[in-house]
Amino acid sequence: MPVAALPVIFRCFGVRTLVFHLRQAPPYGIHSDPKEFPMRAFPVVLAFFPTFVLAEDIPLNSDVSAATLYPRGATVTRVIQFNAPAGQHDLILTDLPQNTPLDSVRVAVDGAILGSLTVRNDFVPPRSNDDNAAFKVAEAEVERLEQALRDGLAGVERIRLEQQAAEARVTFLNQLGEGEGVAEMDVAALRDLVAMIGEETLSAQQTALDAQLRADAAKRGLKDLEEELEDARQRLNSLVPEKEERAMLAVSVSADEQVQGKLTVTYNIWDAEWRPVYDVRLDRDAGKLTLDRGVLVAQHTGENWHDVALTLSTARPSEQTAPGQIWPWLRRIENPAQVRQKNLERAQSGALFGAADEAAAAEPMMVEEADAEFDGLAVTYSYPSPVSIASKADNIRISLGTLDTSAETTAQAVPLSDSNAFLVAEITNDMGELILPGAAMFYLDGRFIGQRHLELMAAGAEADLAFGPIEGLRLTRTVLDRNEGDRGIITKSNDLLEAVEIKVENLTQEDWPIRLLDRVPYSEQEDLEITWSAQPRPTEENIDGKRGILSWEFDLGAGDSKLISLEHELEWPEDKVLR
Repeated sequence: MPVAALPVIFRCFGVRTLVFHLRQAPPYGIHSDPKEFPMRAFPVVLAFFPTFVLAEDIPLNSDVSAATLYPRGATVTRVIQFNAPAGQHDLILTDLPQNTPLDSVRVAVDGAILGSLTVRNDFVPPRSNDDNAAFKVAEAEVERLEQALRDGLAGVERIRLEQQAAEARVTFLNQLGEGEGVAEMDVAALRDLVAMIGEETLSAQQTALDAQLRADAAKRGLKDLEEELEDARQRLNSLVPEKEERAMLAVSVSADEQVQGKLTVTYNIWDAEWRPVYDVRLDRDAGKLTLDRGVLVAQHTGENWHDVALTLSTARPSEQTAPGQIWPWLRRIENPAQVRQKNLERAQSGALFGAADEAAAAEPMMVEEADAEFDGLAVTYSYPSPVSIASKADNIRISLGTLDTSAETTAQAVPLSDSNAFLVAEITNDMGELILPGAAMFYLDGRFIGQRHLELMAAGAEADLAFGPIEGLRLTRTVLDRNEGDRGIITKSNDLLEAVEIKVENLTQEDWPIRLLDRVPYSEQEDLEITWSAQPRPTEENIDGKRGILSWEFDLGAGDSKLISLEHELEWPEDKVLR
């Protein structure tokens, strides 16, 4: 059998199968004739001929079919239909984004038996540059308009040349009348020369003027073409062509007969995100707060997504997904002299290096692991219509509907920092969903108040949402007395006394429930003694677990005012300094 027939056999039986069986054949001696090798191998090949048919690589084109987006990251799914004859084949995809984390790629095959997977980020075979039809049309339109503009400018330049030629004729005729031979001409010849110069000069000037007018008109006519070209370029740029390199995935499949199968490829990426945006609307008369929810969706994978089934999840696999660990805490007691000696030795040998080694030994580095299962722990939103998102360009806004809850409004006054009270809506998140942090627009009775970041609000949590200042609720905080000095007869000490008067004035035309916040100092040292008094006494102390924060709650009628007196005293030993 000729050697040239081997490639056919290799394709029929597959390189791996052929090599495997040839390795089982008896080894050849160093004196064996190489020409005998094909003939000796041929019976081995024929023995397996009935079980194998033509094997081939089957290139496939794929697009993103579905994506589940997290606040950072996404799980992407590509579904590809394929046809394959009986036998073993490699399904080749060369259009995955180059930064695809190949260790997260998962593959399922319907209609055939799944074999091995080969993945590669670099040295990928070239893929067909099949831009979408809209991009090709826009690109062709830009090229057409650019050529039309070049032709128009060339036409203007040709007219300018006519004008320059006519002006050159005028210059020549002017010089002709100044020649040395003119003085020697008789009257008749001179008359003919003057007439000729006049006629030709007039004709040349008219030609130059006509050319200038036509050139100016042609130039003005190109402005519409220039604007049309600029619009075409913007349309082309908005289509965001895909130019990035790609990764490759080869999926080995086998079947006993010809199949029409389906290949499903799933992988996780970090180059996509969604972030919440809110319109927070407060209706004071109805005592209702409405949360109009939306999201901004973007992806930077290097490929454009067309008609993708989009799901949004509040799961956060990019953040901590496992509880922290507690390590044994070893404490020692040592002689003070030994401690000083160790500190000296450490300073001499390099304290930074020693401290780093000790920290590494005490607490090993933790590796964060992502868990793809979030059932019962996260809210997901499936958008009903397919969505198209260009890479590195689009921010798609999607509505998630509205949530309502009751709201109790009050005027919150902080005279230590503000001169006016602010309207605050006190709510409880009984809306049944986690509210993620995001940018929010605040509206009060239909009027835009301002933009502010909305904090995370767990289900069942309480929150205070502010809706701008109440200009008619004036706050003043005056320090009436502040003195610092020594006192005592035998044991001397220092003390500080401060008296403050707080005034709230209601200059509006309605009654307001007021919640006023202020503070007094607190101490964690026995030597620093702090006493304080207030008139009237605060309604609540240590608000939200913050020591020394006081709250007064009262109603203030239209035109009324209220005074609060607050006094505190600090006392500490003479040899100490207050901070």
